[in-house]
Amino acid sequence: MVQVRLADAGDLHMTWTWVRGAQGFGTGYAPGPDVDEAVRALTAELPGGGAEGMRRVFESGALATYEEERRLSRMLAEVLWPPGLTDQIRQVSAHLGRPLMRIQPSPRVAQVPWELLAVDGDDSDVDVRLIDLVDIATTAPASLRRAGTTATDQNPDSDAVVLVLDPRVPGFRADSPLGSVLGQPGSDPAMLSLVQRRLDAGTVVPSVATPAEAFRRTDLDRDWLGEALRKGARRLMYVGHVSGAPVEGGQSEDVTLHLCCGPETTGMTEPARTHRPLSAKDLLLGTLPLRADGVPGAHLWPAPPRVALIACESGGDLRFAESFGLATAMIHNGAHLVTATRWVLPTSFAFHRLAGLPQSVRPLTEAVVAVDAAHENHDPVRRLGAWQRQQLDRWRADRRIEHSPLLWAALTCIIR
Repeated sequence: MVQVRLADAGDLHMTWTWVRGAQGFGTGYAPGPDVDEAVRALTAELPGGGAEGMRRVFESGALATYEEERRLSRMLAEVLWPPGLTDQIRQVSAHLGRPLMRIQPSPRVAQVPWELLAVDGDDSDVDVRLIDLVDIATTAPASLRRAGTTATDQNPDSDAVVLVLDPRVPGFRADSPLGSVLGQPGSDPAMLSLVQRRLDAGTVVPSVATPAEAFRRTDLDRDWLGEALRKGARRLMYVGHVSGAPVEGGQSEDVTLHLCCGPETTGMTEPARTHRPLSAKDLLLGTLPLRADGVPGAHLWPAPPRVALIACESGGDLRFAESFGLATAMIHNGAHLVTATRWVLPTSFAFHRLAGLPQSVRPLTEAVVAVDAAHENHDPVRRLGAWQRQQLDRWRADRRIEHSPLLWAALTCIIR
């Protein structure tokens, strides 16, 4: 395993250390202006919020076209990645097999899809990408990597899987900005199969008689979630909406998760019409700032070992100098691993409407199923990396939009 750390100090500085069976270390740096230019080029190609931001990516974005994506990935590697580390990775791979890379990015490069970097190659059609050589996980800031705090009534041996799948946000229609991300309940065979597999394997929360009942529910608010987590769970999977906070504001704790909470719900975020979102600040502080007998967030919402937050920029808190967003809050509350996203995710409906894909092709569903399978595996980082390599191979082979990195390169496993 190689541990890579990056730091912003005008220039971008990198250090790496090999552990667990391999020895070695190294350093590197990239000039600040070059890094800023590369990050700006990447940011310009990422999906943006709103209909126009998403339309731009599908119509002219680099991540939607193989040759343009390849050029972008080669440029990012030339600026950000030291060839000496690639050489060491190849040497370790030859003797010990594919290594794990744990990378702790600096805020400036937190959205970089390291998996895509074209770290070796020539002018032929095939570049060697970093994901071809290593399995990649993102390391949470050291200040958050502590033992989680659990409630006294939590059952650590619980086999329950908590599924929050496309909950209805009060006051928002299915076709609104906070509407459905998975489509009409019961219309997606792959998602129904996912729920059925979890039902066959053990306890699913909420309790449902049929898989279709798990989608677009109206009763999955923060109080329900807290009760479910305090009873004990081995996994939490959320698929829905996250609203990010502006990086320039510096308040990563203001990022919010959208459940079925009405405006009367107790919380530290102002209601949006008839809905009060659950903020990272709530998850961290609980009710401590709200009343004298308040309870910390880790006691109200103790996180299970594995958490999936499949929503727009759910891992965007790493872009802040002080990372206290949703993913890091889950780690603070006890999670060992959180799968989250680096940027805004296009829904399957966006692929249908903007790329002309048939209704039967559902890229977002494929990503959800892949994350679910990874979290059921003994090595979720390796399993998710294997799926990402499959997607990359398809992207190279047929260059179809459903296999583009728009979705799969956004996903990262954040570990403590």
